[in-house]
Amino acid sequence: MYTSLAIIRYLIAYVFITSGLMKLLNEELGNYFISLGLPFPVILMYIVAALEVVCGVLILMNRVIKLATIPLIGIMLGALLVTKMPILHSSIISFAFNARLDIIMLVLLITLYSRATKQPY
Repeated sequence: MYTSLAIIRYLIAYVFITSGLMKLLNEELGNYFISLGLPFPVILMYIVAALEVVCGVLILMNRVIKLATIPLIGIMLGALLVTKMPILHSSIISFAFNARLDIIMLVLLITLYSRATKQPY
């Protein structure tokens, strides 16, 4: 039987592995990432994609969970700040709608971080 923490791990792993792979494989998503106006957008996109895949796999394999969640929390905070906060200036309802999945992922990551035990490997 799966525990709720295991289900959270599988869901987080699925989302981030898929997201990282799509940044690398889907030209439209890659172009969107590049259009955000971030410094060194192509390099940053590859770094983010690699972190998402590697950390997602580590979480899936139940390895160094605490360490693997930290960069993903940073990525989610960055995504909220860069892509969702500008919407807040026009409408709080639009912000709440557009940021809903990012906020849920952030809460799940924080929950996983806080409930994961320290692992030696």
